[in-house]
Amino acid sequence: MKSLTSLNLPSPITQIHNQLLDSKNIKLFIKRDELIHPVIQGNKWRKLKHNLLDAEKKQQDTLLSFGGAYSNHLHALAAAGNQLNLKTIGIIRGEAPKHLNPCLQDMQHWGMQLKFISRLEYKQKTSIEFLNNLKQAFGDFYLIPEGGNNSAGMKGCAELLDELDDKYDVICCEVGSGTMLSSLIQNNKIAETKYLGFAVMKNPQLDNEIKESLIEKSDSTTWEINHHYHFGGFAKTSPELDEFIINFKLKHNIQLEPVYSGKMLWGILDLLKLDYFKPGTRILAIHGGGLQGLRGFPQLYQSLKI
Repeated sequence: MKSLTSLNLPSPITQIHNQLLDSKNIKLFIKRDELIHPVIQGNKWRKLKHNLLDAEKKQQDTLLSFGGAYSNHLHALAAAGNQLNLKTIGIIRGEAPKHLNPCLQDMQHWGMQLKFISRLEYKQKTSIEFLNNLKQAFGDFYLIPEGGNNSAGMKGCAELLDELDDKYDVICCEVGSGTMLSSLIQNNKIAETKYLGFAVMKNPQLDNEIKESLIEKSDSTTWEINHHYHFGGFAKTSPELDEFIINFKLKHNIQLEPVYSGKMLWGILDLLKLDYFKPGTRILAIHGGGLQGLRGFPQLYQSLKI
């Protein structure tokens, strides 16, 4: 595969220091996947990597995928396609707006062809009939599922574990589609490591979806999904969460956002107060990137002065 510019791998790890961590005798580290690339960052790069390699192997020069109007996945795919001189098609959930938001503007600027479909149609995105209709409309293409949630995406996520030189008792990640968490559990290298996912939306089926995605050899790995920190649903926030994100940047010089990483870090620190973690625990939190999504929260975006 032609190389992308500015890739920063392995992503660095930053230790967080504060009085709460010291008082509980807990060490917290953040895997800075948001620094992998200025645009193609976080788990979006990890999920795209082997999909791009597979498309190249199959000599496919057109990539098609799905997402919402602020999709980090489609945003990253459009940027990758632009850098690698590949055609990209984004099937967008919802009616076409009168004015494109900044995320959609970027995607269009990078050459992605945008097709807006109704939410009802969008629910059919995995049906054979629907995909055949897309091929009639656009010609042959390499299909990447929404969010990069396939075996190639999981393979890329698993490579994160190869970048860890130290041992951690608990590894935390944000959970949307569940691709990252499933991959980490499936490819766990240290039996004592527990995986803790933070659901970013209301989806009580997440646990079963993860279980169904795993094979038998992962049965010995301990994992859990916490459903208490989604703040009302996907992309929902609150003044308290916004303030937390602003203060976290001021104190630690790490930018979070309210859809994924902000909820996870809030949850981790709140669980610390509740003595969820045993003294002496070493926690690694994986920053999933997605910082372009901050533009969908204008009040927070302006407060951060990005």
